[in-house]
Amino acid sequence: MDVEDRELAGLPDERTTSSRRLYDGRSLNLRVDEIEMKSGRKALREVVEHDAAVGILALTDRGTLLLVRQFRYAVGETTLEICAGLVEKGEDPGEAAIREMQEELGYRPGNLREIGRFYASPGFCTELLVLFLATDLSVARLPQDEDEDVSVREIRYEDVPDMLAKGTFRDSKTFAALSWFMAWQGLKPLPAD
Repeated sequence: MDVEDRELAGLPDERTTSSRRLYDGRSLNLRVDEIEMKSGRKALREVVEHDAAVGILALTDRGTLLLVRQFRYAVGETTLEICAGLVEKGEDPGEAAIREMQEELGYRPGNLREIGRFYASPGFCTELLVLFLATDLSVARLPQDEDEDVSVREIRYEDVPDMLAKGTFRDSKTFAALSWFMAWQGLKPLPAD
């Protein structure tokens, strides 16, 4: 079938001709697919299968934001991020967001609003991130996951543009959530020094 016929038939731009699984892990799987492009050329695609995750921008009644500070082994850095975690099998993303807030921040939202969805890195990974804005917070703590050691940091929302401009946030979900927040609040980024 030529390119035009594939487009008319509504077929995807790439068709999987074979697939082999290389690794099955606790939080991700790895497979290599042989594909045929609509031009007829063949190629390999390495795919990291990753469950959906949530990220929560927690806004206090004082107008501050609650973030988590934690060491990230894969990049060898301590990062400042929005609260986040995986959606468990059969779990609603909103329920996952509430659970993660209680585990990492020690708060439960009275109001939880979805603000966006995006792929972490669609060139090779299936992970879908669902972002939320949490307000009307009340103290409600669940134990942290055993493999996590996070601490809570509170920042003023007025400081977000300067922190973004200085490169304080190196995590994509945090960068996305704070950029959304700046647009929502009408904040302008400051030029980096």
